[in-house]
Amino acid sequence: MTSRTTRTPLSARARIAALALLVAPASVTGTLAGSVATAAPAHAKPQITEPVPAVVAHRGASGYRPEHTLAAYELAIGMGADYIEPDVVSTKDGVLVARHENEIGGTTDVEAHPEFADRRTTKIIDGVPITGWFTEDFTLAELKTLRAEERLPQVRPDNTRYNGQFQIPTFAEVLALAKAKSKELGRTIGVQPETKHPTYFDSIGLSLEEPLLADLRAAKMDKKKSPVVIQSFEVSNLKELAPKTDVQISQLLDASGAPYDQVAAGTGVTYASMATPTGFAEIAEYADWAGPNKNLVLPRDPVTKAVGEPSEVVDDAHAAGLKVVVWTLRDENQFMASNFWIGTDPNAKGDIEAEVHAFLDAGVDALFADHPDSALAARSTWLAAR
Repeated sequence: MTSRTTRTPLSARARIAALALLVAPASVTGTLAGSVATAAPAHAKPQITEPVPAVVAHRGASGYRPEHTLAAYELAIGMGADYIEPDVVSTKDGVLVARHENEIGGTTDVEAHPEFADRRTTKIIDGVPITGWFTEDFTLAELKTLRAEERLPQVRPDNTRYNGQFQIPTFAEVLALAKAKSKELGRTIGVQPETKHPTYFDSIGLSLEEPLLADLRAAKMDKKKSPVVIQSFEVSNLKELAPKTDVQISQLLDASGAPYDQVAAGTGVTYASMATPTGFAEIAEYADWAGPNKNLVLPRDPVTKAVGEPSEVVDDAHAAGLKVVVWTLRDENQFMASNFWIGTDPNAKGDIEAEVHAFLDAGVDALFADHPDSALAARSTWLAAR
């Protein structure tokens, strides 16, 4: 297969040099506003290089609102996020909705609905038994009677004030919001959907890929320059999607374990083997981005839990022609390396500015953030210091 990757991403120094050419802050237009296009062969996809690293609102502004709600996405857009990120799963009637998992007991009020009590069950998802309520057992109409709840109430108690206010949005509704806000604000809002458990959904006859492409096509966001990046922790569905779409593709990589489709197929491929020069070269055959867990980029000392020098992951991915997005930066201490903590309260705000700066110094092209305003502010101070 011909590689989807047709250019080498700019180094941090080159990004700053390109930034000097800009007259406006970074925002998405095509892929990102103010981006510098590089030449590509006529048969290849046009590629966009971002001189300003992008901020992706992880599940919306999920640090401030219940995740995967239109309210969370709209808040993130208002804060200036370059992309919003909906995870997508399927309903019983084949409609894609935005949920972090297909099990919804922890993110909705389904438990308070006696009419759905008999839907509670145990299933094997990616080899793990999970008990709860599952989107694939509800029609869209039934899911729309539920309301979202904060997933981390002990960490983010302020967000619980919004429990019971917001519906579960469809993927089509998320795309419509991005388009409407793009028109209203005069800047293009990108969308980075992640397919959740694609092997599992295939196994029950509710494939995610076809409705995903259909929703993008209906929204006219399936073109080469559409500000869309499709993500997955699995490999096979991205390889399936690559020849069927012109939008960009991102291979997500966890810090341990293996893609479930590779486990099921017995290939022996792991995330560790993928995060190597050879692995990145293989990823570049079907994807445009690599999305490593942030601990792969800035490894933590096993004793002190502090980060030091970056690994070779970003350089190796760039050498293969891939852009790099890391996940996930969160404001609270407990989600940070020890040298970014402020105080000892795990739920208190840590030094998110220093953490963002560390990853930007490592050369990443984008980062996921639960608190996009914090990430954007830190990006601004990082750019100002260059």
